[in-house]
Amino acid sequence: MIDWSELAEEITAWISDYAESNGITTLVIGVSGGIDSAVTSTLSAKTGLPTIVLNMPIHQDPEQYELSNKHISWLESNFDNVEGRLVDLTRTYDVFNLEMKEHDLSSLALANSRARLRMTTLYAIAGSNGGIVVGTGNKVEDFGVGFFTKYGDGGVDISPIADLMKSEVYEIARALDVIEDIQQAAPTDGLWDDGRTDEEQIGATYAELEWAMRHEENPSEDLTKRQHQVLEIYRGFNKANSHKMNPIPIFEMNHRR
Repeated sequence: MIDWSELAEEITAWISDYAESNGITTLVIGVSGGIDSAVTSTLSAKTGLPTIVLNMPIHQDPEQYELSNKHISWLESNFDNVEGRLVDLTRTYDVFNLEMKEHDLSSLALANSRARLRMTTLYAIAGSNGGIVVGTGNKVEDFGVGFFTKYGDGGVDISPIADLMKSEVYEIARALDVIEDIQQAAPTDGLWDDGRTDEEQIGATYAELEWAMRHEENPSEDLTKRQHQVLEIYRGFNKANSHKMNPIPIFEMNHRR
């Protein structure tokens, strides 16, 4: 039986040890209003290190925007070392969109551009404060279906919850007393104007994807029709996004002159 409070303390200690051994003085995290960033930012705040949490809206859904602000306020009221900042990137994104208009970018390319603008912002803040960017991806997203933007939310320095299944992130959120509204909110990457959820984009719930990951490690027989569908979805995303999850290919010379 996992003691989730104890695990949270272990992750916080891991973040602290990494920062100390690498001369890091500040932690920088983007807060979306979702469960992953809420848990990661709270674990970071618990280190006692100066922790900068950013809300970076880009034509954001009002509910997501308010959840992010609500969590930042909660952090600031509970941790003296937390500084919340708002960087509205809507105008920046609009200018970028305008400049790229003649190149006829796809809607997916534009959505990913939002994540990359946020990554640039996080690193600008981190680089100006002797800090690092703390990643918020979980195991299902980072190593299962590759549901993240390459050099966007995938561009980070450390990943404290990347070995946790989504369900385990929720367990830690409960142990940390993360705001209930965030625990109840439907997971979404916040990159689309229509507010589509992760489940709508993927076609499967995180619980189903966790099952698929475990099934790939320990295959079983007598699957239901839905389980076959989920496996097909999981394998499709895993294959298509393998370039994100695997190391960058490098041509290796056999000999040098």
